[in-house]
Amino acid sequence: MTTHHLDGSKRHNFWDNSLPPRIRIQPGDSVVFETVEASVDQITPQSTSADIGRLDFARVNADNGPVYVEGAQPGDGLMVEVLSFKNKGWGWNAVIPHFGLLADEFPNPYLHHYKLGPKFCEFREDVLIPFEPFCGEMGVAPRQPGRLDAIPPRENGGNLDTRHLGVGTKILFPVFMPGALFSCGDCHSAQGDGEINGTGIESSMTVTLRFGLVKNARLAELRFMTAPGKKLTSAGDRGYYVTTAQGPDLFKNAQQAVRYMLDHLTGEYGLTREQAYCLCGAAVDLKISQIVDAPNFMVSAYLPLSIFVKPKAKPARKPAPKAARKTAAK
Repeated sequence: MTTHHLDGSKRHNFWDNSLPPRIRIQPGDSVVFETVEASVDQITPQSTSADIGRLDFARVNADNGPVYVEGAQPGDGLMVEVLSFKNKGWGWNAVIPHFGLLADEFPNPYLHHYKLGPKFCEFREDVLIPFEPFCGEMGVAPRQPGRLDAIPPRENGGNLDTRHLGVGTKILFPVFMPGALFSCGDCHSAQGDGEINGTGIESSMTVTLRFGLVKNARLAELRFMTAPGKKLTSAGDRGYYVTTAQGPDLFKNAQQAVRYMLDHLTGEYGLTREQAYCLCGAAVDLKISQIVDAPNFMVSAYLPLSIFVKPKAKPARKPAPKAARKTAAK
């Protein structure tokens, strides 16, 4: 079993089964991928909100690959085991005008920077979100010819934005082309279920994955298994504040539950509405609480309370020497 390394010198932000593989590996091998954050270097630690308004969507969501897995044939399953992530110390999320769950309610760009550590993503000094990374984009070559946009999820994978694809998870992709031709990228350091504002904490990462084959799996779409004994999130130890919305339309219910959450975040934590929208994308989970009691269904928005911490106390100032105090008094 061999470990390979794919640098970030070649990227593609589309799915195309005619792309030549960058490397060929054996089942059981691992690959270390160098990935770039979602804007593909359009946003940097020096960027401002104005730069969000200038994003070129034709460049976003670049993947590293493809990887050809020897022996993979159409009808098989490609097993991808997530081994590790290493961040680069910085990430971002944003209000992108006319994008996200409440697209029509946020016309102005806003950029939020994060400090990333080994355990937490710092939204601000008193708001720390657990570092729970995953690849937003993962997939294999599609069955149909031609270039497919990288923005939506598809049967081959694509822009999955599923927060539970983290370390220890095993993901089984359907194989449509010989060699599977796997690629990944668009890593997030954290994200709430639903990616409410259209961005997780977008981050460049070093990602290590191990590959295997399940012959004749005959899958229509991907499936995954989370790590045994691992909680789905480490952010819920202090409970959640939950807003709910009911009605006949699940999409509209999700929107309304988030509006209630925005009201709560701006009223209780001193956030602007744009900051609150970003925090929802990074940490708030949307859940379908009820879908059987027609004509109305229920969506809930879960805010983990453990992300709110007391800011570090500033060190007390030492009293001035007596002589200095006498001089100041004169």
